[in-house]
Amino acid sequence: MYPPTFDYVRANSVEEAVQLLQEHGDNAKLIAGGHSLIPAMKLRLMAPAVLIDISRLGLDTIMVDRGYGLRVGALATHHAIASSDEVRQLAAALAEAASVVGDVQVRNRGTIGGNLAHADPASDLPAAVLALGGEIHVTGPNGSRTIPADEFFLGLFTTALEPNEIITNIGFPNIGFKQVRSAYVKFPHPASGYAVVGVAACLEMDGETITTARVAANGAFDHATRLTAVEDALTGATLSAETLSAAAEKAADGFSTDDFMADLFASSEYRAHLLKVYTKRALLRAAGLA
Repeated sequence: MYPPTFDYVRANSVEEAVQLLQEHGDNAKLIAGGHSLIPAMKLRLMAPAVLIDISRLGLDTIMVDRGYGLRVGALATHHAIASSDEVRQLAAALAEAASVVGDVQVRNRGTIGGNLAHADPASDLPAAVLALGGEIHVTGPNGSRTIPADEFFLGLFTTALEPNEIITNIGFPNIGFKQVRSAYVKFPHPASGYAVVGVAACLEMDGETITTARVAANGAFDHATRLTAVEDALTGATLSAETLSAAAEKAADGFSTDDFMADLFASSEYRAHLLKVYTKRALLRAAGLA
């Protein structure tokens, strides 16, 4: 199916992009890789009158800021993230999540900023960003602000982004200054490759003691969600396969059957089962015990 007709304009700076969004209001959408927007337009789920191209704003840098941590530009592609030595070393869960997004074509064009802004519940990157304690840096008409990942994903395709705001980079503060182990695993839908259930785990260590644990899931719920019962069971515990396995059994604690998504492929009960299985796999992989 062909999308409705639209106008196209290319922004040459973040400020110009924000201005164009203000000028066109609800009739405009940003486009970079386009792998979320274009399919929706072809299905007539979205019909923007104006597309604002932000693909050449130079927001694709991946760098370690010695005074902050890891910064990933909003226009960094999934392939660039998956193949980055810095990301693989400091935020393995993010690299692993990026490496299993879609197919080769999608990974070479799709961007992390567009992925997070779209907030597909079955997308891979939101859980990794959430587990790693990421921060989403945005710019809008009122200047720049930082949104913690814990406050960013609000519901089905819904985020804390205000109208006319643009994601500029995703930060992971202090991640290079502490002992962190992380991983991401998923059960992919055999047709689409999206996560039926995906789990990202991040363990901050002091020797063999888990000082802090952050575990997040996608695919199971209508947005990326932390598994706090698992985190609580791990915090302060000594690292072992038995400890991780026992904690994974708590993955569905605090959720009702109605909290889980369900479709023709996987019921809510099946997703609850998969959540425990893939939480265990993510924890063991992060700890190097898989």
